[in-house]
This record gives sequence, structure tokens and C-alpha cells, in this order.
Amino acid sequence: MENIRTIEEINDKIRRGDAVVLTAEEMIELVESKGVKVAAKEVDVVTTGTFGAMCSSGAIINLGHSDPPIKIHRAWINDVEVSHPGAAVDLYIGATQMSETRPFEYGGGHVIEDLIRGKEVELRAVAYGTDCYPRTRIETTITKYDLNQFYLLNFRNCYQRYNCATNGSDEIKYTYMGKLYPRYGNATFSGSGELNPLMKDPDYETIGVGTRIFLGGAQGYVIGEGTQHDPKSGFGTIMVRGDAKKMSPEFIRGAAFTKYGTTLYVGIGIPIPILNERLAAKAALKDEEIFTDIVDYGVPRRDRPKLGKVSYKELKSGKITIKDRDVKVSPLSSIRKARVIAETLKRWIEEGTFFLTAPVERLPRDTVFKPMKQIEGPVFLRSIVRPAVTCSEDEDLEAVASKLIENSVNHIVVTGPDGKLTGIVTSWDITKAVAQGITDLRKVITRKVFTALPDETVDVASRRMAQHGISALPIVDSDGRVLGIVTSEDIAKLLGRR
Repeated sequence: MENIRTIEEINDKIRRGDAVVLTAEEMIELVESKGVKVAAKEVDVVTTGTFGAMCSSGAIINLGHSDPPIKIHRAWINDVEVSHPGAAVDLYIGATQMSETRPFEYGGGHVIEDLIRGKEVELRAVAYGTDCYPRTRIETTITKYDLNQFYLLNFRNCYQRYNCATNGSDEIKYTYMGKLYPRYGNATFSGSGELNPLMKDPDYETIGVGTRIFLGGAQGYVIGEGTQHDPKSGFGTIMVRGDAKKMSPEFIRGAAFTKYGTTLYVGIGIPIPILNERLAAKAALKDEEIFTDIVDYGVPRRDRPKLGKVSYKELKSGKITIKDRDVKVSPLSSIRKARVIAETLKRWIEEGTFFLTAPVERLPRDTVFKPMKQIEGPVFLRSIVRPAVTCSEDEDLEAVASKLIENSVNHIVVTGPDGKLTGIVTSWDITKAVAQGITDLRKVITRKVFTALPDETVDVASRRMAQHGISALPIVDSDGRVLGIVTSEDIAKLLGRR
């Protein structure tokens, strides 16, 4: 397909103030009313935007040399440990690194935001000392104005699309996709759909190394594909860089997810030059044409179960269907802020303060995202689960006590006629009941039972037992039917053999 125009021609029009610039949403309206051919001839640039949690973010700073000089070994800013990847006074602040005094509340993302705001932060560093770097400790305060360099350098941002997360287990899950309630109590999603940058040029015809972008309220650049770039599955990512001293806290925000940790909300917008009809058609892709998977985060495995597909139109409606149930769904990213970014980028171009750049190298389209190589694989509960000794609620207390003795167990799982879990009774419960003269089994049954799925790992089960102070987990299927039981003793024996 022949190009209608070139990036150089578009930049000439920007200089003259003649460029026709639309946001992605405006482009959709134009294509719907006049068609792709007309839109391709009329429009020069389509602007995009997204604003969401991007954990693989951080900032490089250079402190300058102290007197006497120090070759930093370890450093902390506002009690957040920062890594020391380079020479004496170069540091990297990772967004997800948490404060040592306020974990889960404050972290690297907040440090970056505070610096961008011009706030004073506390720096503490230690070193082992050398002849040319004799200093071994330093404590001081700094602002962004004291730094030689303060650059946002984000390894993985701006996913082409994101999974929709839900939770089919029996307990709340705290994840990077937010708080997920049990038994599909809610669902969450991220990304801006039809505004999302990589969705408007999914084949990366105009996006690659050197592409100038909106980054955090300033101009930045794509410096390559992001880590875990997986274009074959529609999960492309970008690596970006920009001068954080010029950025705005409106578009860079530190955040904390309950019981998960800290992150950084990043605003990114990419201009899509409409060079031909093909790009015009892709830039007009609508929410109802963008699909993603509904994934069960209740299963803590890399290959979590997929429960179906859903469009971004459905996601933005606030309600989706999971297993014939209506489930409330909410965004983790801000659609409103994404629109602001697309509008701001549009204004910059129209005002002649932002010009397009042709990539010196396009993003790769053939890379494969590989899992971590493991010498020793995880042990799943299905490999150690054993049959559970069960009873019904209407059984006699003495009969249940006899089952404990006859089977040499400490836990009796209570089930209904359909085999579904209704409670659990322990040897301690029975002993206490006998001592108190209680004869009704129903009065000693524990109704709130923590369970596990057979595809969960031994590590996850062990941590769950420790968290709740229990010594066994009934193993159930997705419908709550009892498949067996795993005890702390089973896990201890397994670990003892390894």
C-alpha cells in the first residue's frame, strides 16, 4: 500500500500549523462517519494515551561527588533502599522497592513522585572506603534541583493489552491487579482500550527505537522493546526514557496496592502518523474490537486458568459475565487521565512544540516470552493430597470421635450430600466438646474453612497455614467439592525428604 504522506511532510505541516491531529476517539468517529479512505487523506496524526500502574519503572539519578568522595555501597532515599548499578554516585530507584519503615505504604514510586514535585528527600548511604573514595557514610537531603541527572528509565511500560483478573478461590487475593474477592466476587482490568498506544499501531509500523512520545507530562522516547515483550500473543511492551526533572506529578504518581506493594502510575501517549490507509484503519480500532482474556488469579501459577474472552467495551461497561454470573468489573487505570494525555499531546502537536520522529529500528514482532528456567520444579498439592476422612453434620459426636481414632487423624472434613465442603472438626474440637459436655456435633463444627486447590503449590499452602494459624487444608475443586486433605505434617515430611 502506497504511503499518502511521510513523517517529514507531517512535520512540515506541524511547523506551518496546518497538521490535522485527532485523538484516537475522534479518529473512530471520523472513520464511522466518512470511512477509512477519507480519514486517511484528511488526518495527519492520531494521538493516544494511557495512565496506569507500571511496576517495571524507575529512575536513574546522579548525585555528584561529596567532599571527601564516597563510593556508595548501599543507599536509601526516604528509607527506601535504592540499587547501585554503576560508579560511585549513580543510583537507580525501582518503583516497587518498599520503605523499610513504612512497607506496603511508601516505596520507590513515591520517592520518584516526591522528587518530581520538587520535595526534599533524605539520602543515607554507606561505603567500605578506598584510597580515592575514603568516605564511609553520608546523610543529607536532596531535591531534583541538586541532581546532575534524574531520568525516568522504565524497562516495561504500556502493555498492548492486559488480562482481566478475577478470583475463583475461597479467599481474598491481593495482587498487582488489585484486591480480588473470592468466588468471582469482582474483576479488574487495566489499559485504555481504544486509546491504548500500542493498540493503535499493533504491528509497530511507526513505533520503535527513537520514537518521541508523551512521558509523564514531558517529552520522552521509546528506547526499545520492553522486557517480556510478547507480540505474538498481543502483549507488546516498550522501554522508555525521559527527563524526570521536566515531568509533572499529574502524570507520574506513586501508589500502593493493599498487601501487594508499591508501584508507579505512568502517563504515556504515542502519536501515530497516518501514513497510509492501513494505519488509518488500525488507528480507528474500537473497544468492541479489542479483546482480552479473563484469567483466574485465584490459582497462583504462571499458566493461570482462562475463563473466557471479553472486549474492552464490556470491561468499560462495569459488568461482565463469568460462568453465567454477572460480575462487577472496575479499572485500575484511569480512562479519564488517558483522554487528558491524548488531548494534551494533540495540543502540543497543533501548537508546534512536539514533532514526530521516525524510528531508527522498529519494535520486534517475532520475539517469544520465555518462562524462567528452573532446575527444580514446584511441587503441586495434587501430588501429595490424600483422602480426607469425612462426616455429615447430623452424625453423632461419639461416632466422629471414633473416626479420629480409627483413622489416626486430627481432622474430619464435614461435607453435604453433594460432597461439597460445609465445615471441619479437629481432635481438639472433639476433646473440648467432651470436656464441656457438648454432644451436638453442629455446635463444634468450624464453618469458616481455609481451603486449597489441587493446582496450588506446596509453598502457597504452607504460607496459608502459617498466615491463619491452622494445620490442615481441605483440597477442593472449583465448585467446592472435597477432593482430599493436606496437613502441615504432610508438608513437613515432604520438605524433610528434599
